[in-house]
Amino acid sequence: MKIAVGSDHAGYELKEKIETHLIEQGKDVENYGTNGNDSVDYPDFAVAVAEAVSKGRMDRGILVCGTGIGMSIAANKFPHVRAALCYDVFSAEMSRKHNNANILVLAGRVLDSEVALKMVDAWLKTEFEGGRHKNRLDKISEIEKKFMKGAK
Repeated sequence: MKIAVGSDHAGYELKEKIETHLIEQGKDVENYGTNGNDSVDYPDFAVAVAEAVSKGRMDRGILVCGTGIGMSIAANKFPHVRAALCYDVFSAEMSRKHNNANILVLAGRVLDSEVALKMVDAWLKTEFEGGRHKNRLDKISEIEKKFMKGAK
């Protein structure tokens, strides 16, 4: 599994901890930046990770900014992306189990790094249940198709 990680300046430190944690587990990780604490625009990094997931170059992505809100909004503009902003292990698990989230979005200014790493581990090991949840995701895909045709 290929995992893309990205952050803005507010999420930089947590993103670096996550990347190190994943590499120590032997995961295939690609860092899409940012690479420091200097102020940057979060959409640039959300776009890089979301595009890689959307186009299938990466299997999953993890994004971190101050609250996670902006990253999740930007990432969800891409087809085939289901970015889930999560604040605890339960929501991270459920984002996979029921929503087949392929991008986990975390709040660097809200989450303790120990909790965030537990969330990442839970998110990566949790499988999508399918069934009735697949039907709901199919409806979302239809919405994407309908409105992407009309987007200018």
